[in-house]
Order: sequence, then C-alpha cells, then structure tokens
Amino acid sequence: MHDLNKKTKHISEFEFIALMAFLAANVALSIDAILPGLTDIGISLSVSEASDLSLIISSVFLGLGIGELIFGTLSDSYGRKPMVYLGVAIFILASMISTTATSIEMMLFGRVLQGIGLSAPRTVSMAIIRDTYQGNQMARIMSFISAIFILIPMVAPLLGQFLLSMFNWQAIFYFQIIFVFVTVLWFRYRQKETLTAEERIKLSRKLFVNDLREFFRHEQTLVYTIIAGLMEGAFILYLSISKQIFQDQYHLVKEFPYMFAVLSFVFGIATFFNGRLVVKYGMHNLVIISLYFFSFTALIYLLVFYNSENPGIMILMSFLFLQFLFLGFIFGNLSALAMQPIGHIAGIGAAVFSFVSMVLGVAIANFFGEFVSTTVLPLFLAFSATGLVALTLLNLVILRKQKSKEFQL
Repeated sequence: MHDLNKKTKHISEFEFIALMAFLAANVALSIDAILPGLTDIGISLSVSEASDLSLIISSVFLGLGIGELIFGTLSDSYGRKPMVYLGVAIFILASMISTTATSIEMMLFGRVLQGIGLSAPRTVSMAIIRDTYQGNQMARIMSFISAIFILIPMVAPLLGQFLLSMFNWQAIFYFQIIFVFVTVLWFRYRQKETLTAEERIKLSRKLFVNDLREFFRHEQTLVYTIIAGLMEGAFILYLSISKQIFQDQYHLVKEFPYMFAVLSFVFGIATFFNGRLVVKYGMHNLVIISLYFFSFTALIYLLVFYNSENPGIMILMSFLFLQFLFLGFIFGNLSALAMQPIGHIAGIGAAVFSFVSMVLGVAIANFFGEFVSTTVLPLFLAFSATGLVALTLLNLVILRKQKSKEFQL
C-alpha cells in the first residue's frame, strides 16, 4: 500500500474520490440512461418482443463479467492506467456499433462489447483505491465514493428521457461517449499510476491456473459467489424489465425515471449505511437477516396477489422499496465474505468472483424475463426463488461448516 501524497501529489482527496466515482459511474450511466429509450430502439430495430428488448440491458452485464476477468488480471501485470485506456477505446468502438445498429443482433453485440470495455475503468478504479488506501481509511473513502455513486442511477434515466425528447435514442449513446471521454482525459492528466513496474506480477498461464484452482478450493468463496450470482440475477432482472413494468404495464411513461430514481436511492442508501452497521452486527449476520426479509417480503406479495392483476402503483412501490432496502445490505457484504479466505490471490480472485456471479446473474435474469408479460408477478417470483435458494445454501452449507470453524464469519 502507498501513501496518497506519494502516488497522487497533484490531486486532492476530494478530487480523487470524485474521479474514482466517475470512472465507476460509466457503468450505471450506460445501463440506466438507455432505459427510457428502449421503446424507440425497438421500433427502430423492428423488435416487438419485450423480452428481446430486455436483453439490451442484461447483455451489458454479460460483457462486464467477461471483461472483469480479463482486465482484473491484466492490470496486475501491465499497470492500471493502460488498461483504462484500452477499455475506454473498446467502449467507444462498441458505442458506435450500437448507435449504427440495424438489427437486434448487432445491437446486442455492441452492448456486450460495451460491457467488456466498461469493466476496465470499473475494475481498475477499485484496484487504484486498494493501491492507495488500506484498512479503515479505505472503508472511509469507499463510503464517500458510494455517496457520489448513488446519484448516477437516480439521474441517468432522467437524462436519457431528456435526450430522447430533444433528439433521439442515438443521442443517449453519443452522450455516453462524451462522458467517458471527458472522464478518461481527467484521469489521464490528474491520476498517477499506482502500480509501479517493480510491483507488477508477471502474467503466466501457470499462475492463472494455480490461482483459479485455489479459488474453487474454498467452499466459503464458492457459496458466497453463487449467492452473489443469485442476487445479481434478481437485480439485473429488475433493471431489464423496469421499462415493461412502469411504462407498459402501469402506463407511467413520463413518471418512469422518477420511480426508478426513488428505488435507486433506497438501494444506494442501504449500501451506504451497511458500512456503518457491519462493524456492529457483522457481515454474515447482516446478509442472512436481510435474505430472510428479502425472501419473505417477496413471498407475501406472491400470496396476496397470486393469479390477480397488478396492485396499485403505491402498493407495488412499497414492496419494491422493501426489496431494494434489503438487497442493498446483501450486496454490501457478499464480495467481502467471498474474498475472506482468498486474500492471497485477491486480484484474480476478485476477477473470477465477478465473472462467475455476473454470468450466473445474467442467466437467471434472462430465464425469468421470458415470463414477464402482463403482471409484475414473475419479478417477485424471481425475488423469492433466488432468496430462498441463497438461504438454503447458507443453512445447509455455511452453518454446517461453522462447527468446524472453516468459515470466517
């Protein structure tokens, strides 16, 4: 670890926090800003099936999972800054492909490629923070970054709707290109390289294979990785069908960005406060308690509204408010719990964790997304199913291993 003043002597702590938040925020912007434009994209590409349009959202996550495995490994060998430049170049190329797409297949290819490119600034920003800070200081910086990051999912759909009303859906992609280009220029001239040549790890097939075997050897890591995939599946499903829910089912076209912003705020606040509560209650306890509430809130919705029409929008928002409140506390701890036993291979370990959980999440989201048509019921079915499977894993595997003290809770 290094002192910030040595590594970034020309940048203040506030600017460092803002820069890291903006690097990571490109992911949220590329996903959330496009949501209001899905209908127009469908018309432009002659796509009528809502499930096909939802793939435009989930495909970005697939790219992120693939890209994090690549860039998370390469940044340890070739430095942080070159990987950001490479990722941004891929993202700009991918954005142009998406903007000029004439078929849904071409659009999906561009979106997967966008995710691969965006994985670089997202992954590298976390690596730079680890290079620069440690312990409680790192936790403090991450909390501040989270506070800034909360704003992006709240503002992005509003921005997307504004650009759509003033121009067209292509303008949303052009804005993303401008935003990421300005961010990388800021990064280029203000952020120092935090991984010196002497500290880099020589990339080798043997090292990667050995670290991969080490990852899958730890049962705790595997269990929490699967749980992360289950929860990401529920989250990606919501993102990919939120347009169907609010605009198509509830006919809240203009109100959609505001509904989305409220739930994003709840999720972000829960993630933010998790950093304070985890010290008092512990990561494992917060996860298992939140999973119980998350699962049974969804089950209550299924029992009350099974085989019936959608409830009023305020009732739906109340249920979604609770789901995202609990989901924020779950997400805030899963990666840390998965990484506990494999701190000695943190770089590749984090990359494999992201890849496995993201691919599993995309598969789950695409599966349940096929059933969303006239009601919100499939979303809550997915919430309850993923939550209950996660609880089963915790109770049958983790609690059993606690007796032998193999799990670090």
